[in-house]
Amino acid sequence: MDDEQRPAPSPVTRGFTGRRRAPAAALPPGQYVTEEFPVLSAGPTPRVEQDDWRFSVTTETGSSHHWDWNGLHALPRERVEVDLHCVTRWSKFGTHWSGYSLDTLLERVETTAAYAMVHSYGGYTTNLPVADLRGGRAWIVDGYDGRPLDPVHGGPARLLVPHLYLWKSAKWVSGITLSHTEELGFWERAGYHPAGDPWREERYAL
Repeated sequence: MDDEQRPAPSPVTRGFTGRRRAPAAALPPGQYVTEEFPVLSAGPTPRVEQDDWRFSVTTETGSSHHWDWNGLHALPRERVEVDLHCVTRWSKFGTHWSGYSLDTLLERVETTAAYAMVHSYGGYTTNLPVADLRGGRAWIVDGYDGRPLDPVHGGPARLLVPHLYLWKSAKWVSGITLSHTEELGFWERAGYHPAGDPWREERYAL
């Protein structure tokens, strides 16, 4: 899996234990804090070699923009510290990532689309508004805690959208399709909320 004047909010492997309290203002409703980094996935872990990795953005007109591993790494690299919030109710504070802003990838993409469908190696999909990918709120990341991103956490590269529940931060990301109409992704078709804002507890669709 997996702002208006709310606190800046901020993925699922080895079994985790322990919970701790956190300041109420820093924790979305219904969440608890863990020091561990649980691993939850909808299927088997894809194993994608860096030489085989490709990422694309396809617009509503069918125009496509492509990056291979070297092309991605030619872009300006950023380090970000964010909090994570999983729909299964755990939150992890102060996680450290490195990667590439979606603002940078989208700056030369001509589009008026309002919606995005994110695709992953292995067939996973998730949908979100294009606005949630802009404004310094989303990245393609390939590093975690100073190391290359482990496959169980989405390596070689995953989407990171920390202000939404973690299922929106698609692991093993392979591309984004832009559209004027909203379509539902894997978990959204199964009843999860199409938006996934943890501060509004948008866990499930009504």
